[in-house]
Amino acid sequence: MPNTLRSVCEVVESLWPIAGAEEWDAPGLISGDPHAPVDRILLTVDALAATVDEAVGLDADLLLAHHPLLLRGVTSIAEDRYKGALLATLIRADCALIAAHTNADVVADGTSAVLAAALGLADTEPIAPGPDGVTGIGRVGTLAQPTTLGALARVVADLLPPTAGGVRAAGDYHQPISRVAVCGGAGDSLLAAEAVRGADVYITADLRHHPASEAREQAALGGGPALLDVSHWASEWLWLDTAAAALRDALPGVEVVVSELRTDPWDFAILQ
Repeated sequence: MPNTLRSVCEVVESLWPIAGAEEWDAPGLISGDPHAPVDRILLTVDALAATVDEAVGLDADLLLAHHPLLLRGVTSIAEDRYKGALLATLIRADCALIAAHTNADVVADGTSAVLAAALGLADTEPIAPGPDGVTGIGRVGTLAQPTTLGALARVVADLLPPTAGGVRAAGDYHQPISRVAVCGGAGDSLLAAEAVRGADVYITADLRHHPASEAREQAALGGGPALLDVSHWASEWLWLDTAAAALRDALPGVEVVVSELRTDPWDFAILQ
């Protein structure tokens, strides 16, 4: 029986239930005919002009993005605005668009769990657990072998796809590291969480000046983690392979392709 967009949506819901999404989030089907056949899916972190063009060029029937294109309300999808232009391009190409965002962050093999596994963390648990205690935002665990902040920063830099921003560190280069907290994507809202405060280092993205500065001042006074700030896109890109494998298992006969395009917005950096 051929797969339709409706049946793919059912699989996506089974893998990343929308009930697990944050209240402010907007995952799910964004555009597309539920009765249309789906033979090829492109997975990406961001729905941008480059990844939409890639999907159309691949003759994909579905672009599945981690970040919702319509996260914030819009009053027009006119084609002189980029969101309207992207949706028009997808619709004309008969390519649907689905987002799996925080609902894909919280599951047992979600974005942070994949990052934690790639770092070899053991005995992981969510930073902010859900009602079941297993799912939730972020992960914290223990390295198999203690290391230093500088050495771990190098590991993280080698693990993630390269970006202009690289890996920024706040803390003593030689500081011993054993307990590690991670949150794929923007994670400064978790800086005060008990699991983060109890870790030796917190790895996340989009750390702003004031939250990072205050966290380091508090760490100097009463304990707290060193910080490793990485690319938002890179921290979540690792999850795409895991998502693709799950979709291939659930949708035999459907080709699932992972985009390798860098959608991090920064192009270069000048070190001072």
